[in-house]
Amino acid sequence: MGRGNTSPCDSSNSLDLLECMKFKSERPLNAFKINDLYVIGVYEGKLSEYDIIIRYRQKNKNTGEWSKIRTPKHIHWTVDMLLKMLSSPELTREFLDFLAERWEKVEPLRSEEERKLRTSYEYIAKTYEKELDRYFELGKYGEYSIKFLIFLAELLMTQEKTNREDAYMFRKLLDAIKRGEEIYKIISIATLKGG
Repeated sequence: MGRGNTSPCDSSNSLDLLECMKFKSERPLNAFKINDLYVIGVYEGKLSEYDIIIRYRQKNKNTGEWSKIRTPKHIHWTVDMLLKMLSSPELTREFLDFLAERWEKVEPLRSEEERKLRTSYEYIAKTYEKELDRYFELGKYGEYSIKFLIFLAELLMTQEKTNREDAYMFRKLLDAIKRGEEIYKIISIATLKGG
């Protein structure tokens, strides 16, 4: 859609955002907007009883058009974290430490009510209220805002732990970036090709 047309993605109404994130015939469990540039949808997955699938759309800052619905990959936020690391290494390492600490605390989803609650905008925003302010400056670097990255990280950690309580990929990737591993190893971990 061009600048003159309105999209349900431009709305702040939750029903419009659910429509915006309709994927094929599937409606998300939750959909919400981040910084007026992203809409995140959380869908019911199939890998475990309370599995979730995360998808998003991004608004093009130049054209005002919304992207097709995308499934975020670890490589997307990894590249962004590497750009942030180049611009603000100390604050980025602190942010990675925070995410690693959070990784240890995230629990799998164990009920439908919990899945609906813990994938909602309100829950994630309240959980990360201080961190959204603390790391706001990192949003100046790279592609993604810190708010988008925090929401995405929480959902990805929840997804991994729900499907497999002993999952470690997200944590392994955080550690590799923080340690400054060679780019080949970081990209291998992020793309699930080993290391």
